[in-house]
Amino acid sequence: MLKTILLALDAEPAAQPFTDRLLAALQDLHLDASARVILSHVVSTDSDHLDIAADRPPSEIERSPHHCLEQQLRHYGQNLQCLTEVEVVMGDPAEEIVRLARIYRTDLVVVGSRGLTGMEKILRRSVSAQVSEEAPCSVLVIKP
Repeated sequence: MLKTILLALDAEPAAQPFTDRLLAALQDLHLDASARVILSHVVSTDSDHLDIAADRPPSEIERSPHHCLEQQLRHYGQNLQCLTEVEVVMGDPAEEIVRLARIYRTDLVVVGSRGLTGMEKILRRSVSAQVSEEAPCSVLVIKP
């Protein structure tokens, strides 16, 4: 029985259709009400416009991109019939997903694939492939 699942989501608006597929795949698992799902998003440090909430005055934190991401992830969690937690972290996506899987001692990581193949997969670094290789648990990769 799956007790703790890490769901790695891209909470950006452009990724919404794929996020819906990941959430549907999670619901297909028919999780027990006592299961715990960690809804996570990794803000890549490769981003040109890093905006760290700690750098903002308290009056602006609710408008920060990180706060908006957390709110979006919480919204996704409301539709699940189990316990949910939210994690928004910054760093290399594959490394952070694996790190969170270890911290939470997950039974399963659910991650999406961009559908990269061949040389493109090597050059652009497949997050799902790296997570599959390094995660301490099973990994469910949802393809586009």
